[in-house]
Amino acid sequence: MRLMKLNSGFLAHDDGDNKLLVSTGATKFSGLVRSNETAGFIIECLETETTEDEIVAKMQKKWDVSDEIARRDVRKVVEQLRGIGAIDE
Repeated sequence: MRLMKLNSGFLAHDDGDNKLLVSTGATKFSGLVRSNETAGFIIECLETETTEDEIVAKMQKKWDVSDEIARRDVRKVVEQLRGIGAIDE
């Protein structure tokens, strides 16, 4: 399983209701990403080097969710973050 981490060109910020991911301008993507609680949790996990399996396990510990659903959510969010260059692998 590959290690991944949030790209240093992005900053995660919690505004109380949402987790925001803000580009510092050092990436091709410029702007901000507003996320729901699940995506915000995944982004928090990516603030340190981690794997998909580790994020899935943390989600299952936090919420009563099946491996299948947790893995689907992680893959969806990670693919979206990859699409804007927000993940280093």
